[in-house]
Amino acid sequence: MRQKMARGMLQAPMGTAMTDLDQEIAAYDAMRADLENNHMGEWVLVHDGELVSTFPSFTDAADAAVRKFGRGPYLIRQVGAPPMTMPASVMYHPSYAEHEMRIR
Repeated sequence: MRQKMARGMLQAPMGTAMTDLDQEIAAYDAMRADLENNHMGEWVLVHDGELVSTFPSFTDAADAAVRKFGRGPYLIRQVGAPPMTMPASVMYHPSYAEHEMRIR
């Protein structure tokens, strides 16, 4: 029962997270030309429709994102790379959330 409740709590905000992520992607697309001219190959962090910063590696961008925004949603993308499509189970199944479910 406890696991079902925890799983439901994780799934309920997923629809909102997908909408927010769509907005982050739209913001990235709007700034794509400038980013490709000035930051090709770098990693960008987009949150609340704004460019937070650029980073030399995915790990640096991810570390900053988690530090500043926790679970997100936020967009981390390499400038110039084609967008990746991942299943929702990969995108919204952070290991720390599973760990939290086991603790409770």
